[in-house]
Amino acid sequence: MTDAAAAPEPDGESRFRRFRNAEHLVARRRPLDALKELEPLLADEQDKPSVQLLAGRAYFHSAQLRRAERAFTRVLELDPTDHYARFVLGRTLQRLGRLAEALAQLRMASAMNPVPEYLEAISEVRARITLSDH
Repeated sequence: MTDAAAAPEPDGESRFRRFRNAEHLVARRRPLDALKELEPLLADEQDKPSVQLLAGRAYFHSAQLRRAERAFTRVLELDPTDHYARFVLGRTLQRLGRLAEALAQLRMASAMNPVPEYLEAISEVRARITLSDH
């Protein structure tokens, strides 16, 4: 097989289309389809926070929580100031039953951006911790 016969690398426009389509699929609660769209981007652009964040959301919505945790952690390695990544990491840790770790991430997210959704999540995790202490 010659180089000319090999599958062409996706160009920038194609990558952008794949990313936007994956966003749309996540929004429509089709996370597995979104992950299929993201495959080439995940392989080639592991250091792009936006790709990792979207993959993390798709993993979260498909209950692949350990993969979601890895993706959100990677986002925070690349950009520690991403409050939304901290929030969804906290939610992921909550679903994994790691409540103390979840609370820490949610508190950091809220300190960065005190929106009602983040504050409600903190209250929810605190309540679960209180219940598990009794």
